[in-house]
Amino acid sequence: MFVYADHLRRSLLDLIANEAEYGSSGGITMKMNSLVDAEMIEAFYAASAAGVSIDLVVRGICCLRPEVAGLSEHIRVRSILGRYLEHSRVFRFANGGGPQTPVHYIGSADLMPRNLDRRVETLVPVRDPALAGRIDEILEINLADDTLAWELHDDRWSRAGWAPSTHMWRCRSGRRHATATSPDHESGGIGGRT
Repeated sequence: MFVYADHLRRSLLDLIANEAEYGSSGGITMKMNSLVDAEMIEAFYAASAAGVSIDLVVRGICCLRPEVAGLSEHIRVRSILGRYLEHSRVFRFANGGGPQTPVHYIGSADLMPRNLDRRVETLVPVRDPALAGRIDEILEINLADDTLAWELHDDRWSRAGWAPSTHMWRCRSGRRHATATSPDHESGGIGGRT
């Protein structure tokens, strides 16, 4: 179990750095409410530069800029805004237990300085294979959602399925449908989402 301040921060940074050592075989998937901590963001950028595939589901504030050439091309960020406010934080590291041996953590901490440095927060490992499998299913559903999901491309949010530069909607069948005007949610920034 990782608890509070430097131990929690250091443990997460070590897990991210460990994935970077695996390069393109590395993988990080996280689900959280907010990502604003500069040191964590720099660690994600370094892991992306090493070729690690990173999928982040961030419900609220996200200060990381994904899909920027030379900086974060291996990082994808999405947000899912549904009927209920979710508070789950899930952290999956593809090689955290050794080569091709993933580790899963659940806990209370968002990646914000106040959570990592000034609050009592915990992350606990999920060791039961059935529960770890269920977490993988939940993460896969979150990453596949094309109904409630928004995607962050560099510094612009757009609905999942929208082609950001063409204002075209890709439906499940793969057909594209034009919109009459630019949708409100393409206004950029978090406040543009409804």
